[in-house]
Amino acid sequence: MFVELAARGAAGNATLPDRARFQSPNVVIERKFHCVHTPPAPWWHNLGNAHAAASQRTFFLSLHTDQPPPAHHVDNHPDDHLDSRTGRLGASRHPVIRLVILTTTLACSLLIGFSAWFIWSARQTQIHQADVAISNVARMVGAQVESAMKAATIALADVAERARYDTAEPGARERLQRHLAELDRTTPELHGLFVYGADGSWLATSLDRQVDGNNYDRAYFQHHRRQAGSAVHVGAPVKSRSTGVWIIPVSRGIYRADGTFAGVALVTLQINFFERIYDELDIGRTGTVLLMLSDGTVVYRRPFDEKLIGTDLSKGNIFKELQKTRAGSAFLHARVDKVVRLYSFRHLDTFPFLVAVGRTKDELLSSWLRSSILIGSAAVLISAVFILFANRLVRQIRIRDALDHRLRMYSEELESHNVGLRVLAHTDKLTGLANRRRFDELLELELKRAQRGRTPISLLLLDLDYFKQFNDSYGHLAGDACLQRAASVLSGQVARAGDVAARYGGEEFAVIMPNTDQAGAFAVAERIRAGIQALRIPHRHSPAQVVTASFGVATLQPGGDGPVTAGDIIECADRHLYSAKQNGRNQVSTGTHDDATLP
Repeated sequence: MFVELAARGAAGNATLPDRARFQSPNVVIERKFHCVHTPPAPWWHNLGNAHAAASQRTFFLSLHTDQPPPAHHVDNHPDDHLDSRTGRLGASRHPVIRLVILTTTLACSLLIGFSAWFIWSARQTQIHQADVAISNVARMVGAQVESAMKAATIALADVAERARYDTAEPGARERLQRHLAELDRTTPELHGLFVYGADGSWLATSLDRQVDGNNYDRAYFQHHRRQAGSAVHVGAPVKSRSTGVWIIPVSRGIYRADGTFAGVALVTLQINFFERIYDELDIGRTGTVLLMLSDGTVVYRRPFDEKLIGTDLSKGNIFKELQKTRAGSAFLHARVDKVVRLYSFRHLDTFPFLVAVGRTKDELLSSWLRSSILIGSAAVLISAVFILFANRLVRQIRIRDALDHRLRMYSEELESHNVGLRVLAHTDKLTGLANRRRFDELLELELKRAQRGRTPISLLLLDLDYFKQFNDSYGHLAGDACLQRAASVLSGQVARAGDVAARYGGEEFAVIMPNTDQAGAFAVAERIRAGIQALRIPHRHSPAQVVTASFGVATLQPGGDGPVTAGDIIECADRHLYSAKQNGRNQVSTGTHDDATLP
């Protein structure tokens, strides 16, 4: 057997052995390495160079024996794909990969989390700002309605007071007519002023023409006729009989000094007046303004729809919210057009009106949505870059880990084969016992140890009786089988740590027994002899008719006159073996008078 190691160098690069070759009579193991290790470079230099890194490492292992190649024979070339199992090794064990994954996950989580928080905060800010703006508009609308109603009630009080006097006096009706016209001219909020008699007939009007008619059937007229008092009544919107436009009637009863009903004073507010004002409000293209009476009757709604005037919205969400609080804001689903809006709503303090101003959710959040898409997209893009960067880095580490793992695996495999070669070099192929070379090495070693420690050592030599005749009669295959069975007896009886059974040559065997005196060696030899005979291997040329063995035992005791060599103790044991054969075979021979002694 020989061992050949050759190293191939590269300028500026340290290399591992490129070729290692081990040979014995039965096996040749050959390995090629091309593992160029360059000085460590910054990790960013390695990104995208996975293939280059892989191509710098080449492994080749070939196993040649006198048997067919085993199933686990490996033949890797530079273009081989990495094994998935080794490729995953770094993911589960490499601390750098765990750190990269943890750092990337943390960075992406923080980035996404901060972006989400920023987007949510911007949304809340946008809603708050819109709420403030809409609340201000609602407050302004309410103030404008309050102002118009105050002007109407002042004019109404004046008209009612003048109408209490007897309009039958000469010129009284004309004076009242002129006064109503003057009030109408000086009060832009008003549409018209009217005075009706107790029967509903028109007594006076601010119109520039006399109109014959009767308003006895109007709801406001019936209200004052049935309920005495000076309270102002705001009626549901109606179409004016004099002009044909939608108006809000604001009325007050006229009563004589004795309390009897004398008629009704009426001031009307034209709904178009509110429409002209509310259309100018900057509440978006789909924003809405809603003016209702306290019972939920629609007075006006932007965008204007004549069909909605007088509609009952007491079942709507806005009216329900206004039943809970005097003023507030909320996202509500409109009953009219089914659109979700942010509404600001309030009760007027003095008059029975409800005001609501709303902007659609989509419209008021449109600018926020655009910026959120940009921020979110940027966060996702940056996170994707982080993940891609980390993935490439992790892949690079995994590839390098896989290559290092393979190198370690091949090194361990080579070491395992080296161990196997050492075993093969020291083992007899037929019997599995130590061979002659190993026997000689161990005998020298144990003799030196015995001399240093001044302990006894025994050597057994045994020879199968008439083995040449056995081979001639039964054949060499039967002879080999006989040797193997005899060796198994030795292995079974020589079980103490430190004892070594070896094939000495041909049909001869030897047993080295450190720390064993003559009696102990004789007992072991006798057990082996009996065990071989108990195998009952037929042997027609043996007096016992079965295979037997003869033994020679030599024991070296401390206290001799000089050093003893391996040849000395072998010669002593061989003499006793010869003696056993001369005395009839199938026995153990010892003789203390011939034993050498250790100094």
